[in-house]
Amino acid sequence: MPQPLEASQAIARTVARCRPEVVAAYPITPQTHIVEGLAGLIADGECRAELVSVESEHSAASVVLGAAAAGSRAYTASASQGVMLMSEVLYNISGMRIPVVMTCANRALSAPLSIWNDQQDSMAVRDAGWIQLYCTDIQETVDTHVQAFRISQETELPVMVCIDGFTLTHTLEPVAVPDAATVDEFLPPFRFSRALDSSEPLSMGTLVGPDHFPEARADHHAALQESLELLERADADWAETSGRAARGLLEVLGDSQAGVGILALGGVVGTLRDAVEEGLAGEPVRLIKLRAFRPFPVAALREACDGLEALVVLERAISPGAEGILTPEVRATLYDRESPPRVHGVAAGLGGRDIPLELLPRLLEVAREPTQPFRIIDVASERLPEAAIGPETPADGGTT
Repeated sequence: MPQPLEASQAIARTVARCRPEVVAAYPITPQTHIVEGLAGLIADGECRAELVSVESEHSAASVVLGAAAAGSRAYTASASQGVMLMSEVLYNISGMRIPVVMTCANRALSAPLSIWNDQQDSMAVRDAGWIQLYCTDIQETVDTHVQAFRISQETELPVMVCIDGFTLTHTLEPVAVPDAATVDEFLPPFRFSRALDSSEPLSMGTLVGPDHFPEARADHHAALQESLELLERADADWAETSGRAARGLLEVLGDSQAGVGILALGGVVGTLRDAVEEGLAGEPVRLIKLRAFRPFPVAALREACDGLEALVVLERAISPGAEGILTPEVRATLYDRESPPRVHGVAAGLGGRDIPLELLPRLLEVAREPTQPFRIIDVASERLPEAAIGPETPADGGTT
C-alpha cells in the first residue's frame, strides 16, 4: 500500500530490504537523511548490516570497495563535493569491477557554494566507468535501487542511482516500498566471483603496464555496453515481480508521433510532463525521458527520435567553455540519420533555479529556431555572454 514518504526515507527502507551487509555513512546535504535513516534501521535491528561511520566521503567509497571485494553487499550515498572527494576511489571501484551501489543526491558543485539541485556532480564523474541511472520520481527511485543491486552483482560493475537533491530527496509522495519477500524473490543473495579469499590470495588493482592497460579499458568499455541488455531485462523482471510498469533505458511520453521533441533526465521530466498535460505546449510534443546515461543507449535513443524535425536537449549541467554535457552525445548519436533533427542544447535550473511549467513553451520556441546555439535559458540576459563579465555580473546571479 503506497504511503507518503520523502525519497530519502523511501530509499533507506528499500536499501535495508536489499539486505546490505556493510553501509558506509558520511553525511552531506542533501543525502544525509538516507544514511541517517539506514543508521536508524540498523540500530533498531530492521537491517542486519554493519554501519561504518567514516570521516570523509573518500573513506566511505574506500570502505564499500573493500567490503564488496571481500564478498559483502555494500552501499553508500553522497552528493556534490562529496562525490568529488571520492572520485579517486570511484575510478578504482569501477576499474577493479567491484559490484557496489551508491546513491547520488544530485547537487550543484561550488564555487560559488550551492546546496541546491542540478546534475553537475554525477556528470563530472560520468567517465569513471559506473552505470548511471537517473530517476524522475520517488517511486522510480525506489524501484531503481532494487534493480541496481541485481544489475551490479550480475555485471560486476558499480551502479550510481542519481536523484534530484531536495526536489526529490526532501519531497513527500505516495510511494510503495516493496516488502522483503518481494525483494528476495527478485534479488538473489550476494555473490562476487572474485571475492578475496585468504586461502587463495590474489591482488586487485595492481600496476599494469602499457602492454596490458588498453585491454583492461577495452574490457571495461565492452562490459558497460553489454549491460544495456541486462538493464532492460532487470527492469522487465522487476515489473513482473512488483506489478509496476517497467521504465527501461528511456521512456517516450507525450505524443510519440510529434515532430518536435524535448529530451531530459531526472525530476524535471515530471515538470515537463505536467506542462504538456495542462496544455501549455500548444502543439504536439514528444518528451523523451532518458533513464540510462551510462551506458549511453544509442540504439534506443535513435528509435525514440525517429521522425523528429527538432529536438531540444534540456541540460542540468554544463561543460564551461564548451556547451552542455548531454547535447553533444545526443547530436553525435543522431548526426548520421538520413534526416537528422536539429539538436538544440538548453541549460536550465542550474544551482537549483526554479523550473516552472512555463519553461515548456520557451523550449518549443527554441526548437523552431533554424540555428542551434547553446544557451543557458534562465540567466538574466537569456543568452551566454560573449566573454567573461566578471565583477559586472549582477548580485542575483544573472548575466549582464
